[in-house]
Amino acid sequence: MIVKMKFLSISGPRTDIDRVCEVYLSKYEMQLENAVTELKTTDNLMPFVEVNPYKEPLAKAEQFVQLLPDGDFHADLSLDKDTILKLVRDLNHDYLKLVEKKELLKKEKDNLTEKANVMEPFMPLDIDIGKVMKYQYMQARFGRIGIDYYRRLEKYLFGDLNALFLDGTRNENYVYGCYIAANVDVSKADSVFNSLHFERITFEPGYMGTPAVVCEDIKQSIKEINQKIREIDKEIDNLVNSHALQLLGARKILERMSNNFDVRKKAARVEEEKNETYILCGWMGEEDVEALLKETEKDNRVFIMVEENREKYFGKPPTKLKNPKLFKPFEMFIRMYGLPAHNELDPTMFVALTYTFIFGAMFGDVGQGLCLFVLGGLLYLVKKINLAGIISIAGLFSTFFGFMFGSIFGFEDIIEAQWLRPTEAMMNLPFVGQLNAVFVIAIAFGMALNLLVMIFNILNAAKAHDLENMLFSHNGLAGLIFYGFLVLTIVLFMSGHTVPGNVLLIIFLGGPVICFVFKEPLGNLVEKRHTKMEESKGMFIVQAFFELFETMLSYFSNTISYVRIGAFAVSHAAMMGVVLMLSGATSGHTNWIVMVLGNILVCGLEGLVVGIQVLRLEYYEMFSRFYKGSGREFKPFNEQSK
Repeated sequence: MIVKMKFLSISGPRTDIDRVCEVYLSKYEMQLENAVTELKTTDNLMPFVEVNPYKEPLAKAEQFVQLLPDGDFHADLSLDKDTILKLVRDLNHDYLKLVEKKELLKKEKDNLTEKANVMEPFMPLDIDIGKVMKYQYMQARFGRIGIDYYRRLEKYLFGDLNALFLDGTRNENYVYGCYIAANVDVSKADSVFNSLHFERITFEPGYMGTPAVVCEDIKQSIKEINQKIREIDKEIDNLVNSHALQLLGARKILERMSNNFDVRKKAARVEEEKNETYILCGWMGEEDVEALLKETEKDNRVFIMVEENREKYFGKPPTKLKNPKLFKPFEMFIRMYGLPAHNELDPTMFVALTYTFIFGAMFGDVGQGLCLFVLGGLLYLVKKINLAGIISIAGLFSTFFGFMFGSIFGFEDIIEAQWLRPTEAMMNLPFVGQLNAVFVIAIAFGMALNLLVMIFNILNAAKAHDLENMLFSHNGLAGLIFYGFLVLTIVLFMSGHTVPGNVLLIIFLGGPVICFVFKEPLGNLVEKRHTKMEESKGMFIVQAFFELFETMLSYFSNTISYVRIGAFAVSHAAMMGVVLMLSGATSGHTNWIVMVLGNILVCGLEGLVVGIQVLRLEYYEMFSRFYKGSGREFKPFNEQSK
């Protein structure tokens, strides 16, 4: 059902707005509207321009809570505002000091890692870097040379080049090492090596020992830094964990205070001679309005006014659905299509009953239905997944129809069918001949549903004061008379009874057809709209003909579409027959592994297809006749904090 909404405005001293939100509005669901734009009849309205002082502390509290380990903590909600702000401020100060120390250590670690990466290719060299760099009569150059150029280098080294090249490590592209030459020959060596694209690599001064020793010293320093970083992380954990309860409480309280302060975004203020007032306005459920009025009747700082003529001044109210827990999961299907407007019927219960009933008829099996019921129910209880709740309830109807059809995990010889077996039940119909009974029943059921949704459309049109659609549309009263009389005639003919005479056919079929054709002029007449026809009479007749043809086609296609109910009931029995045959159950030697896998495959695949097909029937065959789904969702301002 749709909760009846009322538009109300709340006002009082500007400094009292936080107290009102905390004491009163936090208990009730209210969708706030922008007071500056909505209250068109009030003058001198100005918006609030204050900055939310709780946003930054809330963000810090959120950051600290994310650092807490998983566990069942009971938040401390006894803290006041000043204590919370001081707690967050002090914690942030200590936290930032530790983070700064950690960042400096990380920077030092990155620098050492870079030095180690530079030194590692030279580890095979058995030379003391510190001494080599201080040679007086010779000089050393460290670097790398390409593989191809290294092969050419050997020719120079064995020639007249007075230099020594010491190899380090090599990879697929480069050879790392150093060359040493006397001071008098170093210029020539540099020229040769430069011509071979030797890339110099320089070391920072201060290294002592071989490259292997230097790398080991650097790695030891990195280990020490990692240990210091771990100690700082431990300090951060201890700092945050020691205030875990206070932080959780602070986050909740700050979140509530921040949301309450953000109410100012929707509020308006009015400056008077001596004082300044605030105004809040929005939509609230009728029961909540009565409770709020009763609670604030003795509070002389709060003034509440419930506005009348809401649609004239404040537009259409939002839609808030309130259904029993059993039907609550099916609201998901309604939201997927579109929420009902405030003057529409809520189709949640109708969808819940028809969806599960049709699903059960198309997928009737005791064993598989119980599996769907149990698995869906467990998922819904643990994870609160709406689709799982729908599957669980649909599984109950599958179980019921499984007893009606006498099927349990595909076996049809264990229990007796309480009604019929889909593959065996046949009927003889006049003019048609022999036909499967479930097809006939499915079409009859579809006819009944079409009549029911036409009644729903009439009720919706009446609530919307839309006389044209209520009386003359193909889904209104005229359509109900036409289709209902047509169904009655078919039922009488198929059951062997006398059909109505020609006069009744002309009255109950011809009269509604005239209403379909002249719906717009008749609507203008009953609603007293003085509008002229824009198109010519010839064009009106042509358009009316094609619209009438489309209407008749929709009646036929909507009715025949329900044949799929019987078709899936028969196909389920046929598919399980194949599983029984493959598992050897029909020959008396059952392979239970094949039997179990076959049931799982059929249950999963057919359950998915049937679920989609039933939803298609709901949307295209039923909703298209009575439901618009043009409502907007009710969004209370305190929903997030709750």
